[in-house]
Order: sequence, then structure tokens, then C-alpha cells
Amino acid sequence: MTDLKSKFLQVYSVLKLELLNDPDFEFSDDSRQWVERMLDYNVPGGKLNRGLSVVDSYKLLKQVKELTDDELFLACALGWCIEWLQAYFLVLDDIMDDAHTRRGQPCWFRLPQVGMIAANDGIILRNHIPRILKKHFKGKPYYVDLLELFNEVEFQTAHGQMIDLITTLAGEKDLSKYSLPLHRRIVQYKTAYYSFYLPVACALLMFGENLDNHVDVKDILIEMGTYFQVQDDYLDCFGDPEVIGKIGTDIEDFKCSWLVVKALELCNEEQKKSLCENYGKEDSTCVEKVKELYDTLNLKDVYLDYESKSYKKITESIDAHHSKEVQAVLKSFLAKIYKRQK
Repeated sequence: MTDLKSKFLQVYSVLKLELLNDPDFEFSDDSRQWVERMLDYNVPGGKLNRGLSVVDSYKLLKQVKELTDDELFLACALGWCIEWLQAYFLVLDDIMDDAHTRRGQPCWFRLPQVGMIAANDGIILRNHIPRILKKHFKGKPYYVDLLELFNEVEFQTAHGQMIDLITTLAGEKDLSKYSLPLHRRIVQYKTAYYSFYLPVACALLMFGENLDNHVDVKDILIEMGTYFQVQDDYLDCFGDPEVIGKIGTDIEDFKCSWLVVKALELCNEEQKKSLCENYGKEDSTCVEKVKELYDTLNLKDVYLDYESKSYKKITESIDAHHSKEVQAVLKSFLAKIYKRQK
């Protein structure tokens, strides 16, 4: 895996160099340095799971241990397009959320010399994706499908972000808006499409498949993405900060978290009143009261029950799929996230 990661990072360097020397723009030294610094700060800093998943999935589809150099490069390039998309979302998301840190360092827009230039940097990151695709995939039979796939997933993610943002409008903290269907819609559009469906869809296109024949694969991956986000919501409250690498703030941030939605379903009128009074406040006493209520409602057990039912449902859907290669891809995805601790 380390070997794959180092190869993957080598491809980043190649793509970065191509973008910094793009013939359609005359770079000055200043602008080139700006873009290079912006890329290095925002694109390769995460866990790179989404990007690496393209390579893993393509290998499983081809049923080979090693890809040819050309195949490996192209799979990595597609993986990086997803990491670029992620960077674009995160740079803008941090501005919208007025966030302070990302991946253990200050958000890009928080750097004194960056500020709101970050909004334009987000647009530049978005524009890099079709440049990479044009340079490396233009001659491929699936080139147009790739462009359409990235456009479609970006459309879905932006709308997921919109639902999330308008649900938590400042000054309108109203828990009665929160429900399981709303939570599911936000997760499906904001996270599941680009984090789960997109890497597999990229690998399927490279493998020569028509995505219209794999609607069930999309459904299974959206289900997996939902399960992943419920895990995230659970870990935000009950996970060990030392293990997950951050201190959860969903309660303070008034997030439409799976836990609060479940609590609303299960609590009596008095508990609901307490939840409404304490949820979404920056006060540690209020946060503690919400956590105590979660304990009283036994949400840990409710989550474990949800987890086992989800796992069973997803596994059955995978087993029903007709292609053994695709089954292998889906099972490897599920194995990575099942019972994760961070």
C-alpha cells in the first residue's frame, strides 16, 4: 500500500507540473508560485482514500496484481481528479462554515495573505479537473462519460451542501426541521456521491463499462456512503479524539446529525424540551446535557443495531449483483469502513 501511495504521489507531481505550465495561460513567477503553494496546501494533504480507491477498484475489476505503467498512471490521474474535486469543495466549505482548521492546519482562507482569494482558488481547483481529463483522456472512448460523470457528481454535491446550509440557517435553530429523511438526503447528495460512487464509477468507465448498466452499483454505494456518514456522526460524539484525530463539534454546531435525529424520534416531551434548550450551544454544560440524554436514550445500542442491519442489507445487495469483479470492488469498499474507529 505504501508503494501505491508513493506512486500515487508521484503522479500528483506530474499533474501539478503540467497545470503550472498550461499553455492556455501565461503564468508570471508570482502566479505560478501562488498556484503551486495553493495546490500543495489543499490537494494532497488528506488520507487520499477516494483517489486510491480508483486504483484499487480498477485492479479488482481487471483481476490483476499489477497494472501496466500506463494503466496505473491513468487510474492515478482519475483518482487525483477526485482529490482535486474534494479540495475544491473543502476550500469553499471552510469559508461557508467559517471554520478554523482543516487536516490539522489552518484553513486556507485563514492564512493572512490568502483571505477571500480562497474563493477564486476554489474555482481554479474546479477548473483543473477538465484540464487533467482533456490532457490524458481526450482520445479515450469514455472521455465524454468522464466529463459528464464529474459534472453530475459536482451538481449533486453542491445541492447537498445547499440543503445542509439552509437547514442550519443562523438565527433559525429549529430542531423540528430535523428528521431521518432529511439527514439521508443531505448525506446522499453532500457525501455519498462523490466519496463512494465517483471512485467506482471512474474505475468502471476505465474498464469499458457503461454506467447505465450499473444503477444497482450506484444504489449500493449510496447506501454505503450513508452508513459511513452515520458512523461519522456516531464517532463525532462517542469516538476517542486521540483515535479520530479531532474533537467532535456536531452538538455545538447544531448539525443535522444521525444521533440528534434518533434522539428526537425516541425522547419524551420533557427530554425533547431539554434537547431543544441545549443543542447547538457553545457551552460545555449544554453539550454535556445532550450527551447525557444520548446515554439515557441508549443511542450506543441503537447505533450498533443500525450498524448490523445496514451491514446485512448492503452485503445482501452486493451478493445479488451479477458480476463477480464488481462484487469484489464493493466488498473491498465495505471491508474498509465496517466497524471503523476513525
